[in-house]
Amino acid sequence: MKPPSRPGTVLLTDHAWPDDSVERAVIEEAGHTLVTGPAEPASAEAIEDLVTEHRPAGILTCWAPVSAAAIEASPALGIVARLGVGLDNIAVDTATERGVWVTNVPDYCVEEVSDHAVGMVLAWTRGLTAFDRAVRAGRWNPASARLRRLSTLTCGIVGYGRIGRATAHKLGAFGCRILAHDPHAPKGAAGVEMADLEELLRRSDVVILHVPLTPGTYHIIGTEQLALMKPGGLLVNVSRGGLVDTGAVVKALDCGQLDGAAFDVLESEPHVPAELLNQPGALLTPHVAFSSDASVTELRRRAAEEVVRILAGEAPAHACNHPRGLRTGSGERR
Repeated sequence: MKPPSRPGTVLLTDHAWPDDSVERAVIEEAGHTLVTGPAEPASAEAIEDLVTEHRPAGILTCWAPVSAAAIEASPALGIVARLGVGLDNIAVDTATERGVWVTNVPDYCVEEVSDHAVGMVLAWTRGLTAFDRAVRAGRWNPASARLRRLSTLTCGIVGYGRIGRATAHKLGAFGCRILAHDPHAPKGAAGVEMADLEELLRRSDVVILHVPLTPGTYHIIGTEQLALMKPGGLLVNVSRGGLVDTGAVVKALDCGQLDGAAFDVLESEPHVPAELLNQPGALLTPHVAFSSDASVTELRRRAAEEVVRILAGEAPAHACNHPRGLRTGSGERR
């Protein structure tokens, strides 16, 4: 029988929802104390100050940076749990070296993000955004339509993990040809042709990004890659802004190499470059592809449950590292 966890403090660095009620219910029911930082992501230095002040045994973080200094500031720290999938705001190497677990919730928003990507493709092929803007501006001109039949197009999916596979499945229902690129390509992907990145870019009318942001994927789409694409295509990014060189995309839209760029994420978010805002072919949403009533509640609950598990000396459900010494929430090593 496992010993009960010792009461500890858990720091919620930030949150992209109105309150901390779901996280608080899970953490406090397990006998721990939740301390909540500002809702909007604070600077790395501000998070370091919060960690130094509260010495948490666990950290829950949404977008705020959890730096190496923050991880080193709490001797009792046992886990940094990401309220999301990507880990680019967490100093994972430092956590691993110091025996701190890093976790995420990898599958909470598969349906939402893939739906968002497909919705962006449909908005482009049917001209939904452009025509809505035109009608609101007083222009009723159906003769201007230059629309596309999705079933005749080739859609290239960069990243064939959970979300990439869901997007491929949904797009397949429209009858279009689907290419996919992934360094860890599965065998026997029904209805999907695997290709290297260059081939995918050359053959695709639509390119959709479903990859994490790492040093190897930073600006995976830039001037050279955009030049490989068919003229007049669509680029969709629902993953991380840093995957795309925004300046190169603006130039590609200017010259017609790209007809559309549908972005839920930006490298400079929440700032949106004026050059992008002024592009009629740009479809922009404010990093909400992950969001639905069901997905957000699931995300918050499962991330908090990971913290509770670690503070109870149990293994996490979704470990993203292999900590040295396997530190528990009480600071003891196992």
